[in-house]
Formats: sequence, C-alpha cells, structure tokens
Amino acid sequence: MNISINGRKIGPDHPPYIIAELSANHNGNIERAFETIKAARDSGADAIKIQTYTADTMTIDCDTEEFMIRGGLWDGYKLYDLYKWAETPFEWHKAIFDYAASIGITLFSTPFDESAVDLLESLDTPAYKIASFEATDLPLIRYVASKNKPMIMSTGMCSEQEIEEAVIAAREGGCKELVLLHCISSYPAPIDQANLKQMSNLAERFESMPGLSDHTLGTVASVAAVALGACLIEKHFTLSRQDKGPDSEFSIEPAELKRLCQDTHDAWVALGNAGFERQNAEESSKRYRRSLYFVKDMKAGQVISESDIRRIRPGYGLAPKHLDEVIGRTVKGDLPRGTALQWGHLHD
Repeated sequence: MNISINGRKIGPDHPPYIIAELSANHNGNIERAFETIKAARDSGADAIKIQTYTADTMTIDCDTEEFMIRGGLWDGYKLYDLYKWAETPFEWHKAIFDYAASIGITLFSTPFDESAVDLLESLDTPAYKIASFEATDLPLIRYVASKNKPMIMSTGMCSEQEIEEAVIAAREGGCKELVLLHCISSYPAPIDQANLKQMSNLAERFESMPGLSDHTLGTVASVAAVALGACLIEKHFTLSRQDKGPDSEFSIEPAELKRLCQDTHDAWVALGNAGFERQNAEESSKRYRRSLYFVKDMKAGQVISESDIRRIRPGYGLAPKHLDEVIGRTVKGDLPRGTALQWGHLHD
C-alpha cells in the first residue's frame, strides 16, 4: 500500500513522511510564516501544513459559557477569540503556497469548512488533512473526498464507530488514497497516554496506512511510532517556543525537527527485513569467532588428542562442532603450534 503526495511516495517501503505543522505558529505575521516554512525545509521535513479557517467559519462570536474554554492550555479564552488569534488569513494563502513552491517544499492544509476547500482547490493543493475535531463532520469529509486528492485524517477523540463513519464517508466520496493518523487530542499529550500500539491496530482495522499525529513533548513518541510501522508523522513546529503563540507550548523547534527527521529515518532504515540472511556489516567479524587450533607442535603421523587442540579465537580453523570428529585422527605432516586445523591436515 502506497500513496503519493506531490510526487513523493509514502508507504512502508519508503522513508517516513514528515509533516511540520505550522498551524498558528506564524503568530499573526506572514513573514514569520515564510521563515517557519524555510526552517522546516532546512530541517529536513517533507512537507509543511497550515490550517485554513477564519474565526467566523469555526464558530460564532458568543459570550455564553458554552463558548468558553475551561481548563488546559487555552483556559479562559472564548472560542471566537482563540480562533481569531490563531487563524491564517485567507488572503495569505496564495503567497504562502507560492513561497513554499519557490523553495522546494510541499505545502498543503487542513480545511475546516467548504469555503476553505474551495480556496485550497484554487491553489491546487496536493493533499488534504482532516483534523481530529472535524473527523465527525461527515459532510466536510465527503466534500474533501470529492476532490480526489490524498487525504490524511486524524482520529483523536474518535470512537471506533466514528472512525468507521469517517472512513466510509471518505471512500464513498471518492478518496482513493487515505492515511489514518493515530492521535491523542490533548495539548500537550502525556507520553504515558500516547498509546502507540493503537496505530497499527487502526491501520489494520480500516485497511489504511498507519501514521501518527504527535502532540507529546519531544520526539520519542514519533521515533517509536516509526519503529512500529508509521509511514507518516505530523508534528507541530515553531521557530521558537519563547515567542509565545497558540500552539508554541507543544511545538518543536528547528533543531528538534532536524533530529526528528534524522532519527525517524534511522529508525525506518534499522527495521530491515525479517529473515536469517546475515548482513554485510558482520562479514569482517566472522573471522573472530571460535574455531579449532593446534595448541601444541604436531609431528607427521601423530594422533590428535584432546590436549592438542582447543576451541579458541580467531575463526580460521574448522568450526567447534567438528571437535569430536577430529580427535583420534592422524596428521599428515608437521604442524606448528597455532595452526588453524583444516580437513586437509588429516589422514582419511
């Protein structure tokens, strides 16, 4: 199973696809958005992702308690005010897409309503992401799927039935390339609740490609996920956590993203293949295994006793398993101490 985004193949036979999530880490400044995109490319990410919404497409400006955030990173914010702070203005999008293309990094987005999809289609986005919070918005999923682009869906908070409904909506809507991301929708997510074993279970249950949307701090969970088969990793990314923004607290910085890209690639390379074929790197070590050596000077016609030979390193002689076969045999010629025993040294 493979998919392709902007010509880059994604699947178990290819290095993990790393998405740097810009989200709101532009902090309301388009120049910072450009700098972050460039830093993602320089750090080795395959793609950078933005989010396409406005406060008015996400919610309404309402002061009742239901529209207030209680607890967590954004405690005390009114939903409308949070999204107003975090939004990536629609009028930035073309410039952002053009800039990413100009420096050679793939960019796509998470749309949060149909108007966002229409904007992204006008910019020829190569793929779409469905956020965990929108995974139950089946009309949106169907609309995205109708564009026949690769889709990546996060599954945070979703029950098995909700995931099934989302997958059916995507596939019936026209999606042929689907990645389901295991996700814990907590910001940040506790490492002891990362529950990475669910990732492969999710992929098998819904016949999709496994991946992880990682909200834990650091990079350990992402590297472990690749070792468990993740083909795609998404991680929030910022130039600096010190420049406080809506998502900065659980985002990684350029040095961490660079390490993430390298470590996940190394984890994938280290997986190798199941089987008993030995690796080339071991070849030079084989000479230092134990083998049979004469530890005394031997004369032609002498019968070999147990005290004449030992199983020692290096490994240029017969294998130790032949010890009982050679004891009691006679040698053909004189052999000095330290000779590696070979069949040719023995009379039949």
